[in-house]
Amino acid sequence: MSMATRDSKTTRKTTRKHSAKRSLNVLFTSVGRRVELVRAFRSAAKKLGIGLTVHGADMTCFAPAMHHVDKAHIVPAIKEAEHLDALLEIVRKHRIDMAIPLIDIELMSLSKAYVRFDALGCRAVISGENVINTCQDKIQTYHMLRRAEIDTPATWTYEQAIERKRLKFPLFMKPREGSAGMGNYVVHDRDDLRVLARRVPNPIVQELVVGVEHTLDVYTGFDGIPRCIVPRRRIEVRNGEVSKGVIVKDRRIIVIGKQVATALADCRGVVTVQCIVTADKRIRVIEINPRFGGGAPLAIHAGADFPLWLMAEHLGRPVPIKPTAFDNHLAMLRFDESVFYKADRRQW
Repeated sequence: MSMATRDSKTTRKTTRKHSAKRSLNVLFTSVGRRVELVRAFRSAAKKLGIGLTVHGADMTCFAPAMHHVDKAHIVPAIKEAEHLDALLEIVRKHRIDMAIPLIDIELMSLSKAYVRFDALGCRAVISGENVINTCQDKIQTYHMLRRAEIDTPATWTYEQAIERKRLKFPLFMKPREGSAGMGNYVVHDRDDLRVLARRVPNPIVQELVVGVEHTLDVYTGFDGIPRCIVPRRRIEVRNGEVSKGVIVKDRRIIVIGKQVATALADCRGVVTVQCIVTADKRIRVIEINPRFGGGAPLAIHAGADFPLWLMAEHLGRPVPIKPTAFDNHLAMLRFDESVFYKADRRQW
C-alpha cells in the first residue's frame, strides 16, 4: 500500500479523532539544537488557541533543546536497534499526537514504522520511503531531477568518473549518502580525485557549480501538494547549517521548488531543497532533504507558519495558506546562546 493511500485513510481517522481536541502532544525525535523550532511550535499553538506539550528525544541530556521542551526523554543512539522501540514507547506512554524527525539518518526508520506510529494514534510527519531513498542517495536524486527535467549538475559515481576519458576540472566530491556538508571537497585534477576518494565514504563526483546558494522550505502538508515555497539566500554557513540568511522572493526559484516537490510526489510536512543560482541565472538543484531544515525558523518568522499549518491540518481544521504571504528580504543572523543546568555526574 502506498503512503498516499495510507495517509488518506489516516487523515480521515485523525480528523474524526482530533477535530474536537484542544491540546496536542508533539514529539521531536532528535531534538538536538532545535530550540527555535520548539519555540515556533509553542507560538503557533497559542495562535490556534490550543494547549501544547512538547516532548524531545535525544541520546544525551547535553542536547540544548532538551532543556527547552516540557518533557525530555533520553533514548538509545539512532544506530542502535532499541532506538525505534524507545520512541514508540514514548508515543504509547505519553499519547503523542505528532512525531517529527529532524535529522537525516533517522528518516528511513521512522518512515518504515509509519503504520506502527499510526496504530498508536500518532501521525509521524515523515515522507514516504521512496522519497527518502531518492533524497538520501545522491545518484538517485540526480536521476530523478533529470527525469523531471529540472536543472542539476552532472553527477557520476567515482567509478564512472575515473573511467571517463575527459573530465572538466575542477569538480566536486561528496559522500553518496552524506549530509551537513561533511566530506565535501573541490577536486582539481585526477590525482586529487584518487586521493580524495580514499577519504570520502562511497564518493560521488559532480560538475562544480559556482554561484549563490539558496535553500527552499517547501510546505507540502500531509497530502504531498506543495502550497508554499520560501527561498532563503545562504549568506553564511557554519557546520553545514545556515547562520546568516535572507528571504528572497524570487518567482523563478519558487517554481523550481514546486517542481521538485511535485516530482517527488510522496512528501509530508516540510521538504528542504538546495539550489545554486549561477551568474548566468541558471537555477541548479544540488540537494533535497525531506525534513525541517535548520534555517526553517527564518521562513516561519517571515510568515510561512509551518507549525501552525501542520497542527491545524492534523486537528482537521486547516487554515487558508497564501503561497507568497511571507516577508521579502527578512534577514536572520544567528548567535550562540547558552543553557545552564545542574548536571548529574552520572550524565558525564
